[in-house]
Amino acid sequence: MSGAVNEKDLMPEEFREYLVVYYKRLFPYKQFYQWLSYDDENLFKNREFCFTYDGEVFQRYLTFDDQEHLAKEMCAKVPSKIDIGPIMNVRPNKFGLAQNLRFLQRELIFDIDMTDYDEIRTCCSGAAICQKCWKFMGVASEILNVALRDDFGFDNLLWVFSGRRGIHCWVSDLIARNLTAEVRGAVSQYLNLVGRNDGSDRYDIDCDYMHPRVQRALTTINSVFEEICLQDQDLFSNPDNIHKHLLRRIHDDALRSELKTKLLGLPHNSKIIWDVFEGFVNGIKGKNSRYKYLIDDIKITLIYPRLDINVSKGVNHLLKAPFCVHPKTGKICVPFTPGTSANFDPTTVPTVKDLCDEIHAYDQKMGEDAEKFDTGVSNIQHYKKTSLHKAVHIFEEFIRKCGKTAEKKKELLDF
Repeated sequence: MSGAVNEKDLMPEEFREYLVVYYKRLFPYKQFYQWLSYDDENLFKNREFCFTYDGEVFQRYLTFDDQEHLAKEMCAKVPSKIDIGPIMNVRPNKFGLAQNLRFLQRELIFDIDMTDYDEIRTCCSGAAICQKCWKFMGVASEILNVALRDDFGFDNLLWVFSGRRGIHCWVSDLIARNLTAEVRGAVSQYLNLVGRNDGSDRYDIDCDYMHPRVQRALTTINSVFEEICLQDQDLFSNPDNIHKHLLRRIHDDALRSELKTKLLGLPHNSKIIWDVFEGFVNGIKGKNSRYKYLIDDIKITLIYPRLDINVSKGVNHLLKAPFCVHPKTGKICVPFTPGTSANFDPTTVPTVKDLCDEIHAYDQKMGEDAEKFDTGVSNIQHYKKTSLHKAVHIFEEFIRKCGKTAEKKKELLDF
């Protein structure tokens, strides 16, 4: 891949030209409409969209009649970013006229940002990401995917790369779309064990019983803890991290002083330091019950997903649409399969420039005349000529599952 597109790589005019080609030839309008209409055209018509132009000016309360209308407006206006809002009782573009505008439906959404792991990851910081720190996102998607399915019975979950440094989850089950803000907040709080910015908000098990959801999460965390924290991040080779994540968790002054002498005298090797720490805690937890779950507690604090609760509970919250282009990186917000073992590498996600280069190369190879492609909807299958095809396939499988789930629940109701 040619790498991320940003202001240093392309002038705004060039970036817009690539967007024009992408919206005309590659954006999956048909599948996008199938998802957001849920077999009811009125749900799509009453959905709020927001277009952002040049990274600053945005236009809210946009609505579209169908996929053709959406394609026409996207090709004409060429937004640099597209956000999706809720479904309202009337068309949101009538906002100024409606006296009783109210929320009807909204997918239950989750937003996890890599910057919330900055105090833990040592490979990157800020907006930068690599395959090593992306493993935090893989663990997050795996843990939440299982919890949402097993604990709440949700079936239709769409996981999407944010285009830069995070992930989004769209829970599209009918019951999830109809949850109130209060219930959304309760679901989020149930799933949230660690504050987004560590410190006094850290998870701390101080009881004789560990909840099954925590035990289940630990199964996943234990399988990757050494690889992520001790090898990839080499977290404890830095003495500051020994104090921050290990020593401060020992509340007894004498014990902490003893442990400090042991740890700071060791080679700067995270595996050695962790093994000594773990052995020390195992030696004292039988005498002091408050340290019974300390090892598990620390692992959860370091790796468990860090949720933005406000995004999940806010029914009016806008969220970047799947398959839109991130305005800073130029990367496509592609769906992916959740899990730590998924073959997803954010550093190889195609940019809009990559896709345009691919489609141009294909045209040249096949001797096609690019001038004939002047409308978006009729040529939607052109994504198959590019590296976007895998992401669209994942999206299509998700949509098919949504349809099957709806049919199954309708059969149960009819029965």
